[in-house]
Amino acid sequence: MKFLMMIKSSEDRKVLPKELADAIGRLSVGPNAAVVVASGALAESAESARVRISGGELTLTDGPFSETKEVVGGFGILEYASREEARKGAREFMELYRKYWPGWEGEMEIRQILTPEDYARLQTK
Repeated sequence: MKFLMMIKSSEDRKVLPKELADAIGRLSVGPNAAVVVASGALAESAESARVRISGGELTLTDGPFSETKEVVGGFGILEYASREEARKGAREFMELYRKYWPGWEGEMEIRQILTPEDYARLQTK
C-alpha cells in the first residue's frame, strides 16, 4: 500500500537541522524500512500559486497565501504493508522532529493513495 505523507508547519520554518536530516536518512534504511517512492521539501508559498474553481469561475492566485496558517513543507510517498505500519512509520518520523528540533511545531498527514481496485470497490458500495 502506498501512502502520501505530508509535513505541515508554519512558513517561518528554518533550515532542517543536520542531526535531523541525518536521523531521517538512517530511518529509511534497514530491513524494516518502508520503500520510499519519492520525497522532498517544497518551495515557500511566495514562490507558489493556487488555481481554484468557485461559482463556476476559474482563478489563479500567486503566493504567498496570507490566510494560511500552516502549509505543506515537505512530502513523502512511501510503501507499507498496512495502514498500521504507515501510522507507526509516521510516529517514528515525527519522533525524530521532536528529538532533534526542539521547539518545532507541526503535523504529518497520512493519506493512502488509492489504486484502481480501490476505486472499483468504492463504486460498488
